[in-house]
Amino acid sequence: MRAAAGPCTIARMRMFVAALPPEEVLADLDEFLDVRREAAEFRWSSSEQWHLTLAFLAEVSDRQLDGLVERLTAAAGRRAPLTLRLAGGGAFPDPSRARVLYAGVGADLAELDRLAAAARAAAVGAGVRVDGTRFRPHVTLARLSRAQEVTRWLRILDTYRGPSWPLTELALVESRLGEGPRRRPRHEVRETLRIG
Repeated sequence: MRAAAGPCTIARMRMFVAALPPEEVLADLDEFLDVRREAAEFRWSSSEQWHLTLAFLAEVSDRQLDGLVERLTAAAGRRAPLTLRLAGGGAFPDPSRARVLYAGVGADLAELDRLAAAARAAAVGAGVRVDGTRFRPHVTLARLSRAQEVTRWLRILDTYRGPSWPLTELALVESRLGEGPRRRPRHEVRETLRIG
């Protein structure tokens, strides 16, 4: 989120480093969920916003941006491309009191962990604080207004196996709160980072 720029104010951006699934992958999962969404009063995410966050950066200043991009580019260049697939699902904090419903990610999880660690280390090296706890690969599908038991939904998601795709690039995305449809965040890709 940008703060108002003034003589004593530093503009800050809310950003994240992510793997963005291609259109055909998003369409496949969207079609799977389409006939099921009406069965729950969840706040479903739109498919245009589905992504796999590797590092969340709540406050990036304009002064930090060039160094961040430089370090992320170098970090991504040192990693090998890998293949991802959306499959199964889960809930945060757990299925008995879920607040978030998500699609799982199938991949070489050790390499995906290394890629996330490299993105996080690059951000820290650029002086940007990385938010969040340990990396848990997922794509958020829905948020729940109150904690609910969602085991039935996890059984449904466990039947899903999406198409695989080669992950050859990451995106540095700016998230502008309240600027998207229905006052949701608007995401803008600021940089594309080639892997390998």
